[in-house]
Amino acid sequence: MQEKWIYENQSKLPVPFIVAIGTVFDFYAGTKKRSSDFWIKIGLEWLPRFLKEPRRLWERNLKSTPIFLWWIIKEKIKQMMRKE
Repeated sequence: MQEKWIYENQSKLPVPFIVAIGTVFDFYAGTKKRSSDFWIKIGLEWLPRFLKEPRRLWERNLKSTPIFLWWIIKEKIKQMMRKE
């Protein structure tokens, strides 16, 4: 949601850099609780939130994340090829 708003409004904002930080403010404000240490330690902090709010989070977690991971894999492969 933040990313879409930023994309649609970036030309109207007189700033050189815009960052979307997700739920961090909610965690600090105490309006949302973070996942338990178990989920954080295994790198799946997002999973309990997704299970609680699938309609809101499905696109980010099931569509955007795989695309992002694919970009990372491609970049890593390019880096490995340059080193050879």
